[in-house]
Amino acid sequence: MSAAILALRPAPGSSATVAAGRNVGLEIAASPLFEVRPLTWEPPPPGEVDGLLLGSANAIRHGGSALAAFRGKPVYAVGRATATAAEEAGFTVAATGRGELQSLVASLVPPLRLLRLTGAEHVALEPPAGIAIVTRIAYESAPLPMSGDTAARLTQGALVLLHSAAAARHFAAECDRLGLARGRVRLAALGPRIAAAAGDGWREVRFAVSPDEAALLALARQMCHEPTQR
Repeated sequence: MSAAILALRPAPGSSATVAAGRNVGLEIAASPLFEVRPLTWEPPPPGEVDGLLLGSANAIRHGGSALAAFRGKPVYAVGRATATAAEEAGFTVAATGRGELQSLVASLVPPLRLLRLTGAEHVALEPPAGIAIVTRIAYESAPLPMSGDTAARLTQGALVLLHSAAAARHFAAECDRLGLARGRVRLAALGPRIAAAAGDGWREVRFAVSPDEAALLALARQMCHEPTQR
């Protein structure tokens, strides 16, 4: 029996990863280590904002009633999944990135005043001249203890998909807490910063060529069929 492939991201993202994996011939098990929870946020006056900057579909799912005041504003979305969530919520998408928020911001034409709705843990941005960003934290990803089923899969050897640095750090901490051998686990990360956050001692650690789901799943397929690399 082949080693398990585990997706740690919270629902419904984990289910989306499972479905996307099935479409490319990968059997992935949803093993969420986080639960996304909404937070109360203070919206700025809508007249002071030209658009919304979204790095995750969670901003739409958990933004709450305060989002209604900005429904007429264009959305600048980090990737296709976030753009789709915004469109389904009644927003118009002005631009869609390729999975990396900094490069999206750098491509925008100033002057522009953006409201960035994000999670409690987020990457700092460096907007170019003429692009002003107001940040509001609309949700948090609360860590969960690793389930016994996930731990059992890991002891048999598994390939783990890492979508965020927070997930990498929490996963590593849970493995250490439960005394699970890192040397039996292979990691496929969405990017180099995420891979580095997991630390050392794993059987194999690799990261996708671009920060998007398709590239991560392509990497997982390679790792399932190629010899282990260090």
